[in-house]
Amino acid sequence: MGASAAPSVPASGSPSAAASGPSQSSPGSSPSASPLAGAPGKAPTMAPGPGGLTPVFERAKQHSDKTVALTFDADMTSDQGPRAANGEHFDNPQLISTLRTLKVPSTIFMTGRWAEEYPDQAKSIGTDANFEIANHSYSHHAFKAPCYGLPTLDEAAARADVDRAFDAFRKAGAVNTVPYFRFPGGCYDDQALRAISTAKVTAVQWDVVSGDAFAKDPDAVAEQVLSGVKPGSVVVMHCTRSAAPVTEEAIRKIVPELKKRGYRFVKVSELIGK
Repeated sequence: MGASAAPSVPASGSPSAAASGPSQSSPGSSPSASPLAGAPGKAPTMAPGPGGLTPVFERAKQHSDKTVALTFDADMTSDQGPRAANGEHFDNPQLISTLRTLKVPSTIFMTGRWAEEYPDQAKSIGTDANFEIANHSYSHHAFKAPCYGLPTLDEAAARADVDRAFDAFRKAGAVNTVPYFRFPGGCYDDQALRAISTAKVTAVQWDVVSGDAFAKDPDAVAEQVLSGVKPGSVVVMHCTRSAAPVTEEAIRKIVPELKKRGYRFVKVSELIGK
């Protein structure tokens, strides 16, 4: 989601296309020795849904393994450049530093506009084996209406928006990119899944909403995550100080407690690969 949007909640999506477990089209794949910057690397993906629709992943099918994927949306819309120029922070370098210090593998769903605004950070994240960068669109405009007041893309623009984000990652020098896509606001339907089907990505939703967007109490965010996590969960959080100022502090509470409960942190690619 973006700084101007309301907190994300899981979209209902399409019952026919959504799935909680993988049907891999490239099982066991691993990044090549010399991947191209910005190009989605080889990683486990799901087979297309009915009628060739983009598949949707929400939670690992394997529930006996106590793994959890913390995911962070690095949001910036295509029209927020002036706000950044005036000092608004859509990045969160302290959060990234804390994830490194705590050694928490993470998936960053990044918008292309964010990568353009913070190319050095995008490259740093995208060349660190602790992270993988997934696509959160270029513009953070909606792929389905209504969606928290976000401007809506038509079908052709939606498909181009996905490509433009991967191009932005490439220009920034990010290497650890994966063929996963998160709809802005989590809003999608069959038309949206059809619009991006030729991009050959797996759409990634979540089953745990952290509530960090616009939150002021890190303890409340931590409690919401801790009460929702189950084996195989995908947690949605944010990597932008502007719209999620207490996320880093919440992470310092969440990670030790989940480790105490026996959880292992993984990237989305490992969950999809199960």
